[in-house]
Amino acid sequence: MNKMKKIGLTALAASLVSVSAQAAEVSVSGGSGITFASGNDGVAGNPWSMTDNLTFSWGGELDNGMTVDMSFLLDNSDGNSIFDNRSLALGMGDAGTLTFWGSSGSGVVGSFDDRTPNAYEESWNSGDSPNQGHSAGNMFYYTNSFDGATVHASFAHGGSSDASFDSSTEFGVVIDAIENLELYAALGTDKGNLTAAADVDNTIIGAKYTIGGATIGAQVNEADSGTANSDEEFIAFAISYALSEDVSVSYGQSELSYEDPSVSDQEATGISASYTMGSMTLAGTVNDITNQGAGATGAGNTTSNNETFEINLSFAF
Repeated sequence: MNKMKKIGLTALAASLVSVSAQAAEVSVSGGSGITFASGNDGVAGNPWSMTDNLTFSWGGELDNGMTVDMSFLLDNSDGNSIFDNRSLALGMGDAGTLTFWGSSGSGVVGSFDDRTPNAYEESWNSGDSPNQGHSAGNMFYYTNSFDGATVHASFAHGGSSDASFDSSTEFGVVIDAIENLELYAALGTDKGNLTAAADVDNTIIGAKYTIGGATIGAQVNEADSGTANSDEEFIAFAISYALSEDVSVSYGQSELSYEDPSVSDQEATGISASYTMGSMTLAGTVNDITNQGAGATGAGNTTSNNETFEINLSFAF
């Protein structure tokens, strides 16, 4: 997003590991959008909705060369809480970046849930999503880039946002050592709710290949639960094409399979497109979801076969 406002500040007093901070920079960026979403089944009520957000960012460089960056987001999109997320990132040069998410943090598995290319939304949008691992507030997220690879790690301490959750650690890697080819993987154990659910071991592998304006991607997720008949497997394939610097289109398919024999697999197909002109973006998607996750089971609802579409007009400043 373009910066709406930038103010140079001189730090009056700040310290980290007994070092002082240099001049800091504060910026504010924001955006708003209008969405129309509808379909032949399962979409009820007013199809119009609005999104809005303001992101405040500031930071500076310490005398030892490390950087500190703080960010928080004001977002009233859900109509409930205007304060969405906040984070503090410590840049340690060659040692990587350590980010502490005070709220709304996503672990590695959640960040890798579906990395297949799309112009706007995934094929399963509005349906049941693949297992997203353990995400919570008051969690650490670490990244570091080497020649041809970037490593990811996240740690949420037990009781970070809910005292009934145990500590969870997740890892990931993105390899781009081969030109135009990206390979990635993630794994971790979601300790879950200690009073109600067993651990879930999540594994993700995937690849994306770019040739010209086209990017092709495929991904497989597995969630092995300690609870009987609760395993899930997610398979996705997608291709996106940049018609120009401003226009992109994509096509994707996915299948979410359940170990429970009484639950039908969710199958989804989606077509998306987006057009950007300056700070304005017009995007949309048409999805066909069979056995869309809904109802008492939360998944594999054989009475909910939806053809949904969504159009979004957004502005960033």
